[in-house]
Formats: sequence, structure tokens, C-alpha cells
Amino acid sequence: MKKTAFLFPGQGSQSVGMGLDFYQEYDSVREIFDMAEEITKIKISKLCFKGPFDELTQTMNLQPAVTAVNLACFSALEKEGAGPDICAGHSLGEYSALHASDIISKEDTIRLVFKRGELMHREATRYKGAMYAIIGLPIHTVQELVAEVQREGIVTVANHNTEQQIVITGAPDMVKKVSALVSSRGAKAIPLKVSGAWHSELIKGAQDEFKDVIESIHFNTPDCPVVFNVTADYAEDPDEIKSIMARQFCSPVKWYDSVCRLMAENVAVFVEVGPGKVLTGLIKKILPKDYPCKIYTVNSMKQLERFLKETT
Repeated sequence: MKKTAFLFPGQGSQSVGMGLDFYQEYDSVREIFDMAEEITKIKISKLCFKGPFDELTQTMNLQPAVTAVNLACFSALEKEGAGPDICAGHSLGEYSALHASDIISKEDTIRLVFKRGELMHREATRYKGAMYAIIGLPIHTVQELVAEVQREGIVTVANHNTEQQIVITGAPDMVKKVSALVSSRGAKAIPLKVSGAWHSELIKGAQDEFKDVIESIHFNTPDCPVVFNVTADYAEDPDEIKSIMARQFCSPVKWYDSVCRLMAENVAVFVEVGPGKVLTGLIKKILPKDYPCKIYTVNSMKQLERFLKETT
């Protein structure tokens, strides 16, 4: 059997209509949405299926909404007998990976991301932040430019998405200064539509509070390995996993290194489980052209049927 990785997307993958056909097809998916709505008191199904988009993209709504759809897509795969050998998730998506590896329950997955969204929104209203995507420079160069500006204020690397696609985060003026240095090197700096400086010290005021929430949740030993954002490595001890997830709040997402780790494990089937195709796009940029694998996106009945037809 070819080794299969399930990869779960995060913020930025959302669209109105996401998850609807799975909701119409599976009782288990309807139960997930009902459970998420009971926990959050948000009409998540309406936001996901009908919008409005502006309301869907508010951090407090978006985090449980995207997670509910991730869990829905995973549930559909499970119902059809498909499962992962390894899991990973991008930032918010890592919580769905925790559930797919049986580290936490569906209910606790929603509880964690809902609280995470509330705390991130709170900190974003306290401290204005910005994020830019840097295209065309390697990580060590971006880190050097960030270090030049860090003496003046808060700015850091948020995501290392591909070899030369890196997101920086922090105070708006500091992020703009780094972006100007990036442009002077002939690379691109693209502002992102976000409401806060995610994965930076500007939201650190909520990290201890979120750590307390994580501590209150029961974590199991993983059923299958998870490659974590913070370390680009595995962890098995539930207490260690809790510590890693608490650090994820303000730490860079090492997505490039995580995918390289999956390659080192000889993963041959990559499955993006959730809305959009963001991770599929990143994987195609990271994997060498001659790396033998198949890449699937499972976010609709049509895509699920294709995946099952080709892999079972």
C-alpha cells in the first residue's frame, strides 16, 4: 500500500457553499454541523452554505466554520473506508489533523478552534497588525531582512509555505519596512487580507490563556503520526503535543519543512481534506518534478468519488 498523508487547510481556504454536498449526503456530516453550532452558538451551516462572505471570514466565525468543513470532509472519507498513514494541517488546519489522528475528539476540536478564534480576534482589536507574502527569496534572506527591522519593532516570519514563498507578520509599519527591503532585492511583497498579525508577538497576550484551555482538554496518544507546524516533526506524548499546540499560537508555520518531512517518509499520496486548493498548490510547488506521487483534493462528492476510484 502506498503511504497516504491527509492534509488539512486553514484560514484562506474558505468559500461560500463549502461542505454543502457532503451535508446533503451524510448523516455524520449533519451531526458535525449540529454539534459545532451547539458549541459555538453560531449558525455555521448557514454561513458556510449561504454566507455572506464578509461574515464568514470574521475570525471568530471562520475558524470553527473551516474546521467543521474539514471534519465533514474527513468524516466522508472515513465513511467510505479511507484513512491516513500520516496527518498534517496548516495553522488552523492542524487542529483537524489532531482529530484525524484521534488525539482529540470532534467536540474538543471545535471547542479549541472556537476559543482560538475568539482570542485571536480580541488581540487583533487591541493591536493592529499586518501580514505580507514574500515571493522570490529564500527563508534565510527573509530572516536576515526581518532581523534588520526587528530592532525597531515587532515583525517576524509567520509561515514558510514553499522554498521561496514566505509570509511575514507584525506591526504594520515594521512589516512595510521589511517589504520595502524585499522589493529592493527584486522580490515581491504582497499584502494579505487579514484582520491581525497571526503567529506574532502582537497576539502573545492570549497565548497563556489559550494554553490553559489546551490543558483542560484530554489529549490521546496519536493513532497515526502528525507532522507538527512548530517542529516539522512528530510527537507522541500527549503533554508534549499540548505544549507544541500552545506554542503554535505565536510560532512560525514550518509548512515547507513539514512537506519535506513527508517526502522523507516516502508519502506517495497527498490528500487535501477540506475546502479550497491552497495546500494542493503549495505541495505542487514544493515537491520535485520527478517525485513519484499523486495529489488529491477532497472537498466535494465528485472529488471524493475520484479519489476512491483511483485509490481503492
